[in-house]
Amino acid sequence: MRDGQVLTDYEAVTPLRRPEPPEGDEAAPAEGAARALDGASEPGARRRGGSKKVRPAKLHAERWVAGRSHFFTYVGLFLFTTFVFFRPYELFSMPALNEGAQWLALLTILAYIPSQFATEGNLTARPPEVILALLLLVAALLSVPTATNPGEAWDNVVEFSKVVLIFVVAVNVMRTERRLRGLLVLVLAASVMLSFSALNDYWQGRLNFQGERVKGMLGGLFGNPNDLALHLVTMVPLAVALAFARRGSLKKVAYLLCAALFTAGVVASFSRGGFLGLVASAGVMAWKFGRKRRLFVVAVAAVALLIFVAAAPGDYGMRLASMFGGDVTGSATARQALFWRSVVVALRHPLTGVGLGCFYHQGAHDQVTHNAYTQVASEMGLAALVVYFLFMVMPLRRLREIEREALGAKDRATFYYLAVGLQASLVGYMVCSFFASVAHLWYVYYLVAYSVSLRRIYALRFGEEGLRQAEKKEGANAPDAGEAPAAVAGLTL
Repeated sequence: MRDGQVLTDYEAVTPLRRPEPPEGDEAAPAEGAARALDGASEPGARRRGGSKKVRPAKLHAERWVAGRSHFFTYVGLFLFTTFVFFRPYELFSMPALNEGAQWLALLTILAYIPSQFATEGNLTARPPEVILALLLLVAALLSVPTATNPGEAWDNVVEFSKVVLIFVVAVNVMRTERRLRGLLVLVLAASVMLSFSALNDYWQGRLNFQGERVKGMLGGLFGNPNDLALHLVTMVPLAVALAFARRGSLKKVAYLLCAALFTAGVVASFSRGGFLGLVASAGVMAWKFGRKRRLFVVAVAAVALLIFVAAAPGDYGMRLASMFGGDVTGSATARQALFWRSVVVALRHPLTGVGLGCFYHQGAHDQVTHNAYTQVASEMGLAALVVYFLFMVMPLRRLREIEREALGAKDRATFYYLAVGLQASLVGYMVCSFFASVAHLWYVYYLVAYSVSLRRIYALRFGEEGLRQAEKKEGANAPDAGEAPAAVAGLTL
């Protein structure tokens, strides 16, 4: 918190008043929890009311409500995420699994709606990221009438709407550390399987893409080696963060081994964009974790990078060198041509683009942009590009606030490490996505959902203490026992 103030991007919340009859005390926790879920107690939120205190009993009750609502929705989200990242219908030839993800998504949303109304009285909390995701969906809808192929664009909008809806559900449902960690561990487990598969394909010589790149055991999100590398790059910082946050030595070693395995998976993918994303995310972690000895950390990181490149397979070093010239396959030259073509298309269709998923009609040889930023600009318009960029950048600012507040506090160590890890993951995604058409896929939406959930859980757990520190700095007068300030009305998840 800066200058004893908490900053918020959310609308003011009506002050909570002390209920007089006993029945009111029973209803107050649910009411406070509902208001809080709009994000009024974000780290750094500007206080809109006077200096009042929240009774610990009331805050405890609000935490109780927040931690136990949306249980069945979370179960549905967990199972749906299992289908997204493990893709069991590709691993097992069972017809019943083919439509499993669709049915799980539908059941999860059906469970979410009444639970959300019962808890908060609305369809969703309104942090900026939710608003931005919905704006992206609106931009996708607006691209349909002027699309190169309206029917195809509409089909792509329907698919993208599922991503946005599940993102909204995840933001509202991941209300506790246990739930957040559960999804993180689930996705890390899938990443372990994918990394082993990529390494095994490389060792066995089962290569695709002109006999140079691993094919992988799963399609969809991970069928392209560049997309696989992007995913693994975003998982490395999360594994490192969880390793630092855990107390047991075995757990620390297990998470660090996962991070090493994911790094090896990136190498096996032979993805140049994956390498750049890995360097960027590692740089973020080194800079933040080594804040007291940054010069030394930077020097060690540079040496580690040289050793990493030298120890990698010979063909990998040659592929990295092709970024600076001598591209034998011609893929780098083709990517540059596609990039500039997508820029031209975006400038020719600045308002609504050529339709979601329709750029390949404008490109050479029916190819996609291979760049998430120009993908959004060319298919949905320049305004959509701004929204997409803000959607990724907004969580970084708020994660930095948690990082600063939690630094050095033992009881906040988990939040500190996860805040840094998520920043590194988002930066890694932003770099890798410059070389992949992934703007409408699940990767970044899960990362942003983790980030929003982390800061809201943080606000629930430490909001009262933060307010007390702010009051002390401002020299506030003793509070009236009659009501709590507007900002405190939201001190729950």
